[in-house]
Amino acid sequence: MTTDGHGLPPGANMDSPIFVISVAAELAGLHAQTLRSYDRLGLVSPGRAAGGGRRYSPRDIALLREVQRLSQQEGVNLAGIKRIIELEQLVDELRAQIEEMTQEIAAARAAAEQAAASVHASYRRELVPVDRRQAIVVWRPKPRER
Repeated sequence: MTTDGHGLPPGANMDSPIFVISVAAELAGLHAQTLRSYDRLGLVSPGRAAGGGRRYSPRDIALLREVQRLSQQEGVNLAGIKRIIELEQLVDELRAQIEEMTQEIAAARAAAEQAAASVHASYRRELVPVDRRQAIVVWRPKPRER
């Protein structure tokens, strides 16, 4: 089987559900039953095959490794790990929104600058220079109040 250079089959990406539970467990260094428990707890949610079997993506494997690291090396309990994962996903979503909004703002600024330039160009055609030395000023006194 050929791969894309990252160890993935052609057409697969980091979110493609390609590993059965036994392979995912081996790649993550965990027991298959632990993966089932993590799925039940909502820590890792693998995709499902047509027959209902779990299929793990490379991103799921990385997440399983992070769950194991937080649990074993950092001493975080599973509820804490779940909250950490939820917050990291929220941060990722917010970063994506910020990026999208940044692009929208840049596009809006470019459009505003282009519009301002075209308006300025049209004003220049409509302006007529006036020689102030020859201008006539009309003065009208205010009517007196009686």
